[in-house]
Amino acid sequence: MILMPTKSTLSVFLLPVLMTACSLVPPDSQDIVSKQEAIDEYGGEVAEAVFAGGCFWCTEAAFENFGGVVTAISGFSGGQKENPTYEEVAYGETEHRESVLVVYDPQIVMYRDLVDFFWNTIDPTDAGGQFADRGHQYSTAIFYNSEDERLHAQASKAAFAATEEYDEPIVTEILPFTSFYPAPAYHQDFYKKSSEHYKNYKRGSGRDAFFEERESENSIHSRSSDSEIAADSPELAEGSDAQASDSQQNKQEVESGEWKVENADDAFNPSTFMKPSDAELRKSLTPLQYKVTQKDGTEKAFENTYWDNKEAGIYVDVVSGEPLYSSLDKYESGTGWPSFTKPLEPANIVTKEDRKLFAVRTEVRSKHADSHLGHVFEDGPEPTGMRYCMNSAALRFVPLQKLEEEGYGEYRELFE
Repeated sequence: MILMPTKSTLSVFLLPVLMTACSLVPPDSQDIVSKQEAIDEYGGEVAEAVFAGGCFWCTEAAFENFGGVVTAISGFSGGQKENPTYEEVAYGETEHRESVLVVYDPQIVMYRDLVDFFWNTIDPTDAGGQFADRGHQYSTAIFYNSEDERLHAQASKAAFAATEEYDEPIVTEILPFTSFYPAPAYHQDFYKKSSEHYKNYKRGSGRDAFFEERESENSIHSRSSDSEIAADSPELAEGSDAQASDSQQNKQEVESGEWKVENADDAFNPSTFMKPSDAELRKSLTPLQYKVTQKDGTEKAFENTYWDNKEAGIYVDVVSGEPLYSSLDKYESGTGWPSFTKPLEPANIVTKEDRKLFAVRTEVRSKHADSHLGHVFEDGPEPTGMRYCMNSAALRFVPLQKLEEEGYGEYRELFE
């Protein structure tokens, strides 16, 4: 097919005039109307990625619930036959694999994020299919559409293999993208339209049991901890250049005083605070801040604003300004993110169970702005034994000397 788009909509993809344009989807597909509508309504910048993860019902469902993904389309990829039917692929009569085309916002989630997540949705050691679905058509693969994607996919695979979570080798192939054909409409959004059938399939195929066993052995936890979600290779890390630039921008804004509260009366007031609209947040936050706080993203370790900040002061929510943590409780955790033993104001912290990536963690959010801040772990130092591992992009630092000026004078006595 052709080149990956940087900004497009699937409804445009269907126009014959774009037969030579940049869509990964054939322009004559009639089975993805609801998907087109989802992108039309989204209206933002989109990019595409293609993964083969066994049964496309499950892969589609997994990606559609991942932050920053606009929609996902079930279909076929990797074979030479044009416009294959579902029956031809299912019976192994083509070289196609059941695949999913993921449409995502590159301003919110990076390609590397998607690849890292993909490992947690499959058995990457099975070369003969996935669970009860056997045959080449159900084997796993990552289809890259550029040299950059190939490098990211290879780096992610190497990093995942290095975790040694599996005794067997990782056999998922990394292959050049050639074509993608959407599956019939019946298969799109199957997990929504036929939820009971879908749940019964997942149980009956052994997929649910596989991941439940992995979780019970606690082998997924190490991979999904904050310190290993981040990219492992600086030059190939998920959006490393963009994130480094964003982090530097955050730092410059803090140092230049752009975020300074003009009047103490304008400081956070829980009785009057109203969370800005999504459109307002997109304008006021940097792409990284928006990704982290609104889409539950994770910034890159050791390349964020506050991981090594040793200045005295407090940390407040970047959206609301509600006080969250104090430098008095900050410590060097070795993870590359700002870490604290306890909150400054426990009433401004909300925790909830997080089962993303097939792990059970405790997410930390701000109460009033409902910003995703990070996660809390029970491996911190005394006296609490807790590690509140936060994203710098979710925080704003108020130096000790500016506490009164910015309306946080009540906390100055903590430092005396």
